[in-house]
Amino acid sequence: MMLHQFHTLVFSKKPDELEAWIYEAEKLNITEVNSFLVGVGKDLPAVKNGIMYSYNNGLAEGSVNKLKLVKRIMYGRSSFALLKSKLLWLEAMH
Repeated sequence: MMLHQFHTLVFSKKPDELEAWIYEAEKLNITEVNSFLVGVGKDLPAVKNGIMYSYNNGLAEGSVNKLKLVKRIMYGRSSFALLKSKLLWLEAMH
């Protein structure tokens, strides 16, 4: 039930309801849920902004993740020029 309420809350664009949900979830006294609530509480403004705004940095994070993966694979095997060429080629194919 609480999971469904949280899902509805996240997509409702109503960040003011988050604190009421946290209060209700704390009453359950479930270790895993409490751990999640501590994490949410540590960064409450960011969570509220995530609920309020529809945009995110997922595209940039995906590109950075791809760069790091290719860099790890090629570590110690090639020069910066080859790494640059490979990344540009991968982006052109995408």
